[in-house]
Amino acid sequence: MSPNILAYLLLALCPFFLSSNLIIGSIAVRTIDPFTLTFFRWGLAFLMILPFAWGALVKHRHLFAEQWKLICLNAFLAMGVCGTGVYLGLKYTSATNGTLIYTASPVLIIIIEWLYRGRPISLREITGILVAVLGIFYIIFKGRLDALWSVEFNSGDLLFVIAAICWAIYSTLSKKRVFQPVSTVGMFAVVAGVGAAIQVPFMTWEIVTLGNFPVQADQWISLFGLALISSILAFTTYQYGIKILGPATSGVFMYLMTPIGVVLAVVFLGEDFLPFHAIGLILVMTGVVLATFPVHLFARHSKQA
Repeated sequence: MSPNILAYLLLALCPFFLSSNLIIGSIAVRTIDPFTLTFFRWGLAFLMILPFAWGALVKHRHLFAEQWKLICLNAFLAMGVCGTGVYLGLKYTSATNGTLIYTASPVLIIIIEWLYRGRPISLREITGILVAVLGIFYIIFKGRLDALWSVEFNSGDLLFVIAAICWAIYSTLSKKRVFQPVSTVGMFAVVAGVGAAIQVPFMTWEIVTLGNFPVQADQWISLFGLALISSILAFTTYQYGIKILGPATSGVFMYLMTPIGVVLAVVFLGEDFLPFHAIGLILVMTGVVLATFPVHLFARHSKQA
């Protein structure tokens, strides 16, 4: 099999791997507390990826020591606020709502890069951002935008909004040039390891106060599933696609995450797909595509034709 064909096949699977976090997480959070769940997800992922990342960790150890504050901030945002926020949110809202809200992360990245780096925003991107934000509000208020004035927020939906914002900030900070010499596997291992370490005091508090610790076989199956499928497989398939096909082509496959995540939630969790979900899905996906779709792909293909 040629590398290109393999890359397309893996990228087709990648949205399933990414979406599995909300599906497996929805089941796991019923019996495993959120901080404990986050610790084991990233701790196990770190141990699994460590043999492949060891060379990069040794080679760039001085860089990691110099940039420890930025690494800790990234880990806190991605594995702390974002990671635990998702699992906390799943206690109060559906995986369908969470998937649709989380989809807006790409447009939030554009806004943060504009605020943080002065990145210019085109009219097309502005239109996409507004449409996507409208879709988020439509989902949060279950199709009743008049409820906006009564401020009846669902805490789970708000946690997903916060998680999406933190993921966008993390994505922006991860683009810093100082980390460019580090391989993606090495960077993943560092952030995952630090992210797991950050959870230790919170996990300890959960275990001491609530007395819960994963001991059942199905709990550990969920934890290993999150570490292997939702973390490592999702990460490696996406990175392989970027390496072979480039970031623009690989990024297009991420648009499949939303419909796939919704379908998985309906099939495996038995969640209802209601009219406001459909309208919210259309609005959010339209906004994300408008704001982020690499239009230069069409220009490149037309020139080749």
